[in-house]
Amino acid sequence: MSTFDPIQSFANLRHEFGEHGGVNMSVEASTTFTVINPTTMPEIFQGNLGPDVGGCYLYGRHFNPTVYVLGRQIAAYEGAHAGYCTASGLSAIAATVMQLCDTGDHVVASRTVYGGTFALLHDYLPAKTAVTTSFVDVSDLAAVERAFTPRTRVLYCESVSNPTLRVADIPKLADIAHRHGAMLVVDNTFTPLIIAPIQHGADVVVHSLTKFMNGASDHIAGAVCGTTEFVMRLMDLHMGSLMLLGPTMDPQVAFDISLRLPHLGLRMAEHSRRASYIASRLDELGLPVIYPGLATHPDHGLLARLVHPDFGHGGILALDLGTRERAFEFMGLLQNEHQFGLMAVSLGFSETLMSCSAASTSSEMSEQDLEEAGIRPGLVRMSIGYTGALEQRWMQLRSVLEKMGPVR
Repeated sequence: MSTFDPIQSFANLRHEFGEHGGVNMSVEASTTFTVINPTTMPEIFQGNLGPDVGGCYLYGRHFNPTVYVLGRQIAAYEGAHAGYCTASGLSAIAATVMQLCDTGDHVVASRTVYGGTFALLHDYLPAKTAVTTSFVDVSDLAAVERAFTPRTRVLYCESVSNPTLRVADIPKLADIAHRHGAMLVVDNTFTPLIIAPIQHGADVVVHSLTKFMNGASDHIAGAVCGTTEFVMRLMDLHMGSLMLLGPTMDPQVAFDISLRLPHLGLRMAEHSRRASYIASRLDELGLPVIYPGLATHPDHGLLARLVHPDFGHGGILALDLGTRERAFEFMGLLQNEHQFGLMAVSLGFSETLMSCSAASTSSEMSEQDLEEAGIRPGLVRMSIGYTGALEQRWMQLRSVLEKMGPVR
């Protein structure tokens, strides 16, 4: 069980007061920034001066003060030295992989990842950059080891896989990556605060801030956390993936997300509490529910070694309805007859969000890829919200299951 305290780390950072004494940071809307001395600008362009050295800013695509502070806040939650935020989660992933890989390099990745990540690694990067990926079951550490080549630069996984909810053994994966001279990159979107991958040996953590971190489903955003040296490489004026590809976060978006971060711990604990309750009730009925907090989950013991004790086991569960048709019927009844939740992709919203993964967020994958990843046609991913009385929500769910008949 993790002893790192993300809440205290975040609180320490929040007590660095802003220049005007406000309890919230200011929004810096400028796209370009002035210097007092003309000799300063060349020093910024050469990388000798910047936000941490001299308090210097150049241009909004490079560093923005508001976005910079948000990056530091995310890094504090992750126990990282530095972080910076981007226009989307996928841009954070793409920039990270492209920064770590050159033409002809190789990635080893989990077979079960978000569909957009799969398409980036499986289709886009090989065609555009000749960076190839071997997809493996990261629960099979021997298979992970065998997949490495002399050109492997990145081992990529999700803390908890989307949507099958298998838990990555981050310490052992980090050992394998480092033994081969590669970097372990972990997508921690599903488990902010619950797992701190860098504390367990990961080199880089990426987030879709769109999800739990923001929590309101009103902004698309991403983040990269790691060493200061790596973040500065991402922003290098000549070879930085964030600087040159330009996935720039709007400072107003950064401000809005920053306002929601102080109650992230409360939200994650409640998402987890409700997901655990519903998963336990489904399990008691003998239904094929997947939730890492259940003792019957194959990775329950592993997760117990990784989690922070205050935030539960996550706000997402999956239920296998058997077929796509039954999955659609199940979601339709819950939304349209009981107002239990909403049929929508994404997660981390105040309302429960439901999707049939094989037909939505994993649809970039072929039938064979879906089968190998363990994503069955009737698997419904549910991001459990915190609105409504919990027992009422359970009764709505049970009513739909009873109406539909046995789940096999």
